[in-house]
Amino acid sequence: MSEKTVLAENKPKKLWDGALKMVKGENTTQLIEQFTSEMTLVAEGLYDDQVKLRRNVDQMMTEEDQRIQKLESRIQLLESALDEERAAHDRDLTETRNRLASLEKKTAEQAKEKKSGKDTAKRSIIRDLTWLVGIAAGAWIIVTILHMIH
Repeated sequence: MSEKTVLAENKPKKLWDGALKMVKGENTTQLIEQFTSEMTLVAEGLYDDQVKLRRNVDQMMTEEDQRIQKLESRIQLLESALDEERAAHDRDLTETRNRLASLEKKTAEQAKEKKSGKDTAKRSIIRDLTWLVGIAAGAWIIVTILHMIH
């Protein structure tokens, strides 16, 4: 066999032997300790991050609860102010309706008075005219009789 062929066949074997030596070899305990310490460091970091996140979430929930309470109190204030405004508006509307009804009643009474006043005035004018016509007719008759006598 040629030297190249022997080297090509030995490379995979050397690689395999090196890998087995690393897994089974002399420094396996050292690698395990290094891996364990690194994983412990990562786990402690993750735990610290989780604790910080939990604190942040708790703080955010507390702040949100406070905001909700403030909003609820503002809503209650607005609702009570709205109820007061509605009550005042209803009182004003009732008062305006009462005034309007009173004015309509007075207007109807005044219209009746004017109508009855006009009727009375018309009757007195007709009565007066009737008297005037009667006096004029009586005067005409007297004048006619006097002319006939003369």
